[in-house]
Amino acid sequence: MSRGGGKGLSLKDKLDGNELDLSLCDLNEVPVRELAALPKATVLDLSCNNLISLPSDFCSLMHLVKLDLSKNRLQQLPLDFGRLVNLQHLDLLNNRLVTLPVSFAQLKNLKWLDLKDNPLDPVLAKVAGDCLDEKQCKQAAVKVLQHMKAIQSEQDRQRQRKLQAEREMEKKREAEQRAKEAQEREVRKREKAEEKERRRREYDAQKAAKQEMEKKTKKETVQTRKPASSSRPAQPPRHRHSWSRSVLRILLFVLFCILCTLAACKLTELQRQPLCVSVNALYEDVIAALQNHKTLQNMLQQNSQQ
Repeated sequence: MSRGGGKGLSLKDKLDGNELDLSLCDLNEVPVRELAALPKATVLDLSCNNLISLPSDFCSLMHLVKLDLSKNRLQQLPLDFGRLVNLQHLDLLNNRLVTLPVSFAQLKNLKWLDLKDNPLDPVLAKVAGDCLDEKQCKQAAVKVLQHMKAIQSEQDRQRQRKLQAEREMEKKREAEQRAKEAQEREVRKREKAEEKERRRREYDAQKAAKQEMEKKTKKETVQTRKPASSSRPAQPPRHRHSWSRSVLRILLFVLFCILCTLAACKLTELQRQPLCVSVNALYEDVIAALQNHKTLQNMLQQNSQQ
């Protein structure tokens, strides 16, 4: 096994029962793959190396029961370090750790912990205390686990509050979105009603204009027909006048014919003709009737005077 890459010499040569000692090997990284192939190695010593960090797949070594990482240059542990649930003994002496991952609270089987000589956060350092003997190291494990569980609980509560706040915010956004959609629907409904009312007014206006135009046209038609209708009553008098004149003409013509006939029957040799005899007799009768009529008028006038 080379000191840089952890390869070359087989790890099986360093395995002693269930203990695997990789201390003082100048390791810059942990040979996780080779370690995973040795599930029997429940005790792992990686102390006194040049480890700055542990790879994330290191937490897959869940068979580890005792782990010594002291005297390295570790600045932090993997976030899922709590996956090493079988870990009972953990030595982190003389590293560069300031805090521990929250998942550290999941190491429920941890019984021994050494965090001395690390630039720990003051609160964590006070909780961990010293690890000068077995009792103090066991107390450190218990107190640090309790402290990390409290941090985990607080983070869970914060996460729950954040989640609740996000849910409430989401509900608020949904409510605002629903209110916005309802407002938009109301606006569209109002615009539709206004458009409908506008079209109705336009239709009514067009209908009224059409009716007004028809009324105006009808009125103009009536006014146009009135002179003709007013002149029509005057036409019958003209017809009657022309008719009476025609009758008068006919009467005058008949009278003229009668006078001519009388003259012919009186003054010519035709007076002895049967027609003229009848005409002359008729003439005498008419004259006698007229005279009688004149005599009657004179009598009436005399009576009226008396």
